[in-house]
Amino acid sequence: MKHLSPRTWISDNGNGTFSNPLFYDEFSDPDLIRVGADFYLTGTTMHTMPGLPVLHSRDLVNWTLLCYVFDRLDLGPSFHLQDGQQIYGQGIWAPCLRHHEGVFHIWTNVNGCATQHFTATNPSGPWTRTAMSGSYHDLSVLFDDDGKVYILWGYQGIHFAQLNDDLNSILPETERVIIPAGAGMGEGVHFYKIEGVYYITSAWFDGRMRMPCARAMRPDGPYEVNLSISADEDFGLAEGHRLAQAAPTFELAPADRKRSGRMSLHQGGVVDTPGGEWWGFSMMDANSVGRLTCLSPITWHEGWPYFGLPGNLERTPRIWTKPNTGVVALPTAPFVRGDDFSGPQLNPLWQWNHVPDDGRWSLRERPGFLRLHSLPAENFWWARNTLTQRAIGPESIATVVLDASQMRDGDVAGLGLLNFPFAWLGVVRENGALVLMQYEQRTEKEARMPLESAHAHLRVCCNFLTERAEFSFSCDGATWTRLGDGLDLIFQLKTFQGVRFALFHYNIGGASGGSADFSCFEVDEPHPRGLMRSIPLGEHIVLSSAADGRMMSVCNGVLCSAPANDSAAHFTVVDRGLGRVALRMDDAYVSVPALDCVTLRAGEIGDAETFQWIETVYGDLMLLSLTTRRYVRIAPSTGIISADQPGPCSDRMDGVCLVWSLS
Repeated sequence: MKHLSPRTWISDNGNGTFSNPLFYDEFSDPDLIRVGADFYLTGTTMHTMPGLPVLHSRDLVNWTLLCYVFDRLDLGPSFHLQDGQQIYGQGIWAPCLRHHEGVFHIWTNVNGCATQHFTATNPSGPWTRTAMSGSYHDLSVLFDDDGKVYILWGYQGIHFAQLNDDLNSILPETERVIIPAGAGMGEGVHFYKIEGVYYITSAWFDGRMRMPCARAMRPDGPYEVNLSISADEDFGLAEGHRLAQAAPTFELAPADRKRSGRMSLHQGGVVDTPGGEWWGFSMMDANSVGRLTCLSPITWHEGWPYFGLPGNLERTPRIWTKPNTGVVALPTAPFVRGDDFSGPQLNPLWQWNHVPDDGRWSLRERPGFLRLHSLPAENFWWARNTLTQRAIGPESIATVVLDASQMRDGDVAGLGLLNFPFAWLGVVRENGALVLMQYEQRTEKEARMPLESAHAHLRVCCNFLTERAEFSFSCDGATWTRLGDGLDLIFQLKTFQGVRFALFHYNIGGASGGSADFSCFEVDEPHPRGLMRSIPLGEHIVLSSAADGRMMSVCNGVLCSAPANDSAAHFTVVDRGLGRVALRMDDAYVSVPALDCVTLRAGEIGDAETFQWIETVYGDLMLLSLTTRRYVRIAPSTGIISADQPGPCSDRMDGVCLVWSLS
């Protein structure tokens, strides 16, 4: 099978640094472990099949997909979109990944069912599934040194128990609440024993997202709680569209463009490298693209594992040096996005929306095509055999070719955005005629036009920085015409996932219809690397504030700022390695001797003259001082230049976000 569209988001910048997120698409509730020199990662997959991906890495930045733990999980009609039942936002979630005595374990929640326990001796599978005797919300398991196995779970109140020898049930007499509700620990626990001390990380989700941590000398406590080891880090991403209420009007809540803390890093844990470095992993709610997994350097301070750098605890740099794992890996991504459907199997990135009917789709009936036979459904939301893959940021464009010649009356097929509310562009067969139609659930608007040919090229462009999308079509694949209005992309909790590209075919007449053939699915990404713009090493640049346009300048030999369009200093960007730079003007360098002082200094280049070159998600420049571990700022009100800011604000008006241009 030939996978199309090889250019996709890669976190590795190729210069010894990486950019967050690790994956710019939905990868929520991550759990990550090290086994020897190898790292393994899994996360939530909710209602999609196959589920529970297992990824492998040697450097914590570049990952490959090993397998899915299961192909299908059939626990009743709701898993099939049957009898008016569904598991949107349910199914598999919050997995706990562990390795002990040669066996890999994954425990995971399933709504309305017992917690499921999967085991394998090879992380690539096969995996065996066993249902536990109970259901344990956001659980975490610890294999202790004395042979006992403990489990934590709970929502606010943290429950503790010992597992039996079969690991399928708790010992009832050991169950207790070890951290009560109201103590600030939230949910999404991760349980560790580090140098004899027991640590619990969790997520606090009410309003301001953050990561608390608790520690104790015994597994059952008593625990001391640190209310935050990570907080307020959203990389300057502005809040997008959210639903004020789920139904029936899909009313939008006004976006909070100032920092609210609702999108900050939360829910994750820690892992060490063979050389003794510690790194944190967690996720952020990144608007409609979904929850994104990020990697953070850990600074141990007073016995607590803070996410962040010395001098700037709790804040994660968006770009930083890669972990020193002893392995130099080539920049790579775990997934390829496109598929020409020419092989015997689907691209493993694809996941079905709920359990598919395997007798109603095929790659063999017409080689080079995905054939979907329609099944009855009221609308796109209830369409079985919908094939999905995660949309990817910061921008992505999905294109597919549809052959509608074998569709029957009542059939609807096309390219959709699986979200709540959903939207799609497709072909409808009515009274023997084909109609091209674009539909948006939130506004209930539809745009229609006759389709003269049975072949249509369908496209959707998603910009997850502006939170807008638009559909277009083409008859020849060269000239494109927009159909329908542009639409808002929306963050919502009904599916508990980000937007997904979807290929679908259903019949609104209450019976099975004909077939629709899809080919040449491609996903183009305008920004497939962590850095949107290469660092202009050796070039001359000018710097200004994104807040008010004030220019970085020099007055009487002193670094200062000047009004927009006034005289600007011209700096030469000097390469310091690892994505770091010095800024030279004549024979002097921009220097940071203290938090409140940024000046010009002649002489040798040291840490005071070195900055980590960091981009915001929008492509603005931030300069992180290696002495203060904080960001250079041109204060909007006074123009004073300092290096004391912990991070960017999402409204871009704090003077941390800079704009550079070649001079």
